[in-house]
Amino acid sequence: MEAVLAPAIRRKLLPSLGIFLVAGGLFLLGWVAWAYWRPGPAPYHYQLVKEGGVRDFAALGLEDWPELKIASYELRMDGIDTPLAVAQVARRGAGAPVVLDWDNRSGEPLLSVDMQVAELKALARAITQHTPDGALLLGWWDTSQALRLLTGREALFDAHLGEPLILPSTWPERGRTIARYEREFWGAPPAAAGLQRFRRFAEALSLPPAPGAAVLRELAGNREAYVVVHVSDLYKLGLMRPERLGVAFKDFPVKGDLHGPIGFVRRWMSDNHYSAYAVHERSDSQARAYFLTDAHSGETLLAQMLPFTVSRPAMLQALQLVYQHGGYWVYRVPAAPPAH
Repeated sequence: MEAVLAPAIRRKLLPSLGIFLVAGGLFLLGWVAWAYWRPGPAPYHYQLVKEGGVRDFAALGLEDWPELKIASYELRMDGIDTPLAVAQVARRGAGAPVVLDWDNRSGEPLLSVDMQVAELKALARAITQHTPDGALLLGWWDTSQALRLLTGREALFDAHLGEPLILPSTWPERGRTIARYEREFWGAPPAAAGLQRFRRFAEALSLPPAPGAAVLRELAGNREAYVVVHVSDLYKLGLMRPERLGVAFKDFPVKGDLHGPIGFVRRWMSDNHYSAYAVHERSDSQARAYFLTDAHSGETLLAQMLPFTVSRPAMLQALQLVYQHGGYWVYRVPAAPPAH
């Protein structure tokens, strides 16, 4: 599968959004035709498959969080026999549901780019062990929700904000109805609540490192703060700020180790005239390569925080790297300089 946000094509095909999305892979033909022609509400629904306690979902390995209630949902569409996606969702008490794992089976980016419970668990344990109780977490709203649930740490964003709305190329006219359905299902706050601050966070990641880090400090106030980013945040930021970040990704099969796929990744980068790449091994059989489509994109704070061929995260001066696991990278936000 490949998804692309390329600056030159953006200007030609989707000037209002500044984005062009190309997706490869197997498409569900019936779904495409149905979604394109039929007007009406959201073209899918969440169907509850199973719910229970942590012991009822032993495969998720959430025994360290025995108080959680777990539910498994399938994203279903009428007339299609197989689910478009499968979500593993958790909540504490009467709190809002939080996605801990998202398995997209549609062939195109759909609502979430990447969310794996195994990575989240390791990240949550590390944050619990190595950050003070009063630390403030900054991260994309979906990551922040999950870490708030699993660590108890305060997160700047702890609600379902729904931005960007990631839709298949055949659903552009359904954006409003899909956004409404998502807010209703996930118990999201009113559209304006927290969004301005979150957009400021996204703005920070799209700036050069020094001014971007300054905005993160501004958002954190006087609190000790840590910012958590995932490689997939790059794609989401590209949707929100396409004028600053051109992004593409493609999945490659893995057999044995990553040495074989790296050759294909480099060739793909060269053939498409991309400027840099980073590889995230999502499983023993699949790796996802993220590409920067132009050199300017590599100058953003987020690109410098991630392991691209044009970045050195451990040597980043604007933020201090403290932890890395899987696709997640955690940085301490430096304290504000004393006022004179």
